[in-house]
Amino acid sequence: MTERSKGISTEARIAIVVLAIAAIGGCSSRVIRESGTASVVQPSKPKYGATAVVRRGDTLYRIASSNGIAVRDLAAWNGIAEPYTIQPGQRLKLYPATGSRPSTSTAGTTVTSKSATPPRTPTSGKPKPATPVAPVAPSIPSSSGFNWRWPADGDLIGRYVAGDPTKQGVDIAGNGGAAVRAAADGVVVYSGSGLVGYGELVIIKHSEQWLSAYGHNRSRLVNEGQLVKAGEQIAEMGRSGAARDMLHFEVRYNGKPVDPLLYLPRR
Repeated sequence: MTERSKGISTEARIAIVVLAIAAIGGCSSRVIRESGTASVVQPSKPKYGATAVVRRGDTLYRIASSNGIAVRDLAAWNGIAEPYTIQPGQRLKLYPATGSRPSTSTAGTTVTSKSATPPRTPTSGKPKPATPVAPVAPSIPSSSGFNWRWPADGDLIGRYVAGDPTKQGVDIAGNGGAAVRAAADGVVVYSGSGLVGYGELVIIKHSEQWLSAYGHNRSRLVNEGQLVKAGEQIAEMGRSGAARDMLHFEVRYNGKPVDPLLYLPRR
């Protein structure tokens, strides 16, 4: 821990890192509220007999959150130790190995999401067809309120594609060891390699709504809890978890990926 991070309590750092990892995995956090340095978490709701198959880009936090289970419980039920690394294709049990098994319609099935369709109310004559309701697109602000900088020099070789879990940011080509810089002022909330597909990863929190992520580094030069300035070097470019030397850069608003090119200055 650096001198800058000593003022943050252990409980607060753990809570922030859990929230950051959940956000970068694109899931809704199980944390209800934060009060001081502690987080209040809902109790787990096991789904006896049900399983979930890990897809590329999934994290244990995302799967636990989407199924109403505390991440520590899901990890314990499947024998997964910290930092909770999982692999695509892995099947996870959504229930403990011991204990009574209540009657449930999910027993022996793989959990999938379904949309309930309300029954139609009959009227005189032929029933009226249901009127389709257009989905409401999430509001993405046109400005973050602060200036972004490019996190690395090099050609843009990959762009953001909405809805594609493998293209949630931009890829910038470069040489191994090239400087990776903070895109804006903030605090490092994650520095590690526990997320499959991101290699050596750094996550910076810029405000309550905005995060940025820097993946595939050769080495990380900052620690969790460390304050950084825009343009300050935080890592060395590499190919950890990638086929070539490059930086994978993401911007998240309220935990959801947005196109970084909407906020980075034009080159």
